[in-house]
Amino acid sequence: MSQLINTIKHLINISEDEEAIVKSLFKPLELKAGDFFVEEGQVCRYVGFIEKGLVRYYMNDDGNHKTLYFNNEDEFISNYQSFIPRKPSNTNIQAIEDTRLQVISFENLQRLYVTVHEGEKLGRLGIESVFINSLEQLKSFYRDSPAERYRQFLQAYPHLAQRIPQYYIASYVGIKPQSLSRIRKRLVSKTG
Repeated sequence: MSQLINTIKHLINISEDEEAIVKSLFKPLELKAGDFFVEEGQVCRYVGFIEKGLVRYYMNDDGNHKTLYFNNEDEFISNYQSFIPRKPSNTNIQAIEDTRLQVISFENLQRLYVTVHEGEKLGRLGIESVFINSLEQLKSFYRDSPAERYRQFLQAYPHLAQRIPQYYIASYVGIKPQSLSRIRKRLVSKTG
């Protein structure tokens, strides 16, 4: 819980009483590698904070999994398109590794907004971050080559490249694993 409180303190000011409120509203959740935080067709019921572990967001396109995003330690996760309007999710969030989270339900998040002085600011900052990241990723997909998207992935997630299976990275970049292997070989030969 201390990781969550420290992350919140980097975003907003909270008193000791408000810390106690936050602690009472979040609950622990453990996911094994392969477990789902939310599956396509289900309503996303939580916003989670990852204490330890790694997840990927993906959509199913006629049997092909298209990876959209990754989250790891000290980051918040949710499918906001499902969570906020309380509609079935069109994407999946799946643990890549055993993952330990603190989660808050929709109802408890509303309580946090009302009872923590800067609670609504916390929610706004979270949604703004998701929005900006989504726009940057969409722009990159249309503007940049697969090699450039892979370089951007390495810059954005340098500490995750060894933790994520290559076929998930290829899916995130928007190419087949064989093409990613060729790009990686070219990058190594340029730096070697």
